Amino acid sequence: MSDSPPKIALFPGTFDPLTNGHLDVIRRGQGLFDELIIAIGTNPTKSELFSPEEREDMVRRIIDDESLDVSVERYAGLTVDFARKRMATVILRGLRNASDLAHEFQLAITNRAVADIETVFIMSGEPYGFTSSSLIKQIAAAGDIDRLSRLLPSVVIEEMKANIDRIAGLSRGSDHLDD
Repeated sequence: MSDSPPKIALFPGTFDPLTNGHLDVIRRGQGLFDELIIAIGTNPTKSELFSPEEREDMVRRIIDDESLDVSVERYAGLTVDFARKRMATVILRGLRNASDLAHEFQLAITNRAVADIETVFIMSGEPYGFTSSSLIKQIAAAGDIDRLSRLLPSVVIEEMKANIDRIAGLSRGSDHLDD
């Protein structure tokens, strides 16, 4: 029996929507820690397709469908503050490419310097290296949501179909949709 505290990791993101790439990181990351928390945040600079409540509901349904041993929580504010509140010592991040690495590296160094929290990176699986939520939104706005079935869980596909008017409206409101 170990007296060391549990290794709690946070996998933060807007998850708007959650993709199969996110699920890949969750599946591979869950075994690395005693507890993995999927932390659904908001980013005021991004155009939202789904509300935080809708995203939480979808993620919970997907996690249940996949029988994954993780928890799901929403938060507002800085990720490092939420990590402290949940006693997480690690932030889990997925990397798709060199651009992700440059951005995530800067965040990881800052998080360690200001909050003493480490970052663990998992490279995305090969099928998901090009997938981003912004790309998903753009394809969906073009009208054929079924084409996204290899990139998104079925729960997300269903919700996108149910909200096709919202998707079309979001794409009209911006030339570039954020990830």
